[in-house]
Amino acid sequence: MAKPRDYEKEYRDYHGKPEQIARRVDRVQARRKHEKLGQVRKGDGKEVHHISPNGKTGSLGSKTRVTSFKENRSIGHPGRKKKKRRLIGRKVRKA
Repeated sequence: MAKPRDYEKEYRDYHGKPEQIARRVDRVQARRKHEKLGQVRKGDGKEVHHISPNGKTGSLGSKTRVTSFKENRSIGHPGRKKKKRRLIGRKVRKA
C-alpha cells in the first residue's frame, strides 16, 4: 500500500528555503512601506500589487501599487468572461 503524502513536511520544506524566505521578506517590506505612507491598513481590503514579478526587480522600488483585493486577484484570468449571446426573434444563438 502506498504511503500517504506528508503535506505538512512539503509545506515546511518549501517555505523554509532561503529563496522563499527572501521572497516573503520582500513582500512584507513592500506592505510595510505602504502602511507607513498610510495607503493600506490591516483589514481594509487592499493589497500591495507587484507590477513586475516579485523576484525580478525587488519589491521596494516603484514597482508596487495599492489595489483592491478583487482587482489584484482577478489580474491575468481572461477565461472568466461571460459568453455573449445574441437574441434573434425568440431563438437564442451563441455568438
